[in-house]
Amino acid sequence: MRTIHPGELDTAARAIEAGELVIVPTNRWYMICANASNADASGSIFAGKRRPSGKSLVYVVPSLAICEQHFQLGAEARKLAEQFWPGDLALLLPWRDPDDAARHAAVGSPALTTMAPGVLGELAARAKVPVAATTANISGDAGPNDRGPAVTLDEVHAFLAVSGLAVSVIVDGGVCPAANHMTIVDCFTPEAKLVRTGLVHQRAVTAALGREVRPS
Repeated sequence: MRTIHPGELDTAARAIEAGELVIVPTNRWYMICANASNADASGSIFAGKRRPSGKSLVYVVPSLAICEQHFQLGAEARKLAEQFWPGDLALLLPWRDPDDAARHAAVGSPALTTMAPGVLGELAARAKVPVAATTANISGDAGPNDRGPAVTLDEVHAFLAVSGLAVSVIVDGGVCPAANHMTIVDCFTPEAKLVRTGLVHQRAVTAALGREVRPS
C-alpha cells in the first residue's frame, strides 16, 4: 500500500485501471474507489464494508457530456446537474443502454451518479475506466460510538484494519472538513424526488427546480 500526494493522481488512476482499490479524500470524507466495470474489484468493496448488495456505489462521471452518453437526463435532472455539478449532489439516472447497466451492476439501475469536485473528480477524469466510489467505513449502524466515514488518514487505516480490504493507493488529503453526506435526488421519472438531504440543501434543490421538493 502506497500513500501519495494529490499531485500524483496518475498513480491512483493506473491502480484503478489495473483492478486495484484506491482511497481518496473529498470535502466530505475519504472514499474508496474501484473500476465500476470490474465486478471483482467493486464486489470486494461490498464484502469489506459489509454493504448490502442493493445499496449501490456511486458512479463518478468526469463530465456532463460523458454522463449524457451513458444516461438519460430529463429536464429536471439536467437543471440539477447544470446547477450543482461538480458538487455534493448525486442523481439516480436511467441508463441509455441495458448492456451498460449489466456491465456496471455495482452502481445500480438506475445508477447513482455524480460529478465530483476535487481529487475524486480528477481521478475520474484521468482514469481510462469508469470510477465507482463509496465512503470509507463499515456499512450500517455500528452503535452510538460510530463516528461515520473516515475523515483522517488514521481513521482510514482503522477502517482498513477492520474491513480487511487490500488497497493499493491512498491519496493523502489531510482532514476532510464537512463530514456530511451528498444529497441524493431520484431522477428516474420526469419529476425529480428528493431521496436524502445532505450538503446540498432541500431549499437549494427547490430553488433550482422552481417547485417545492420534499423528501420522498
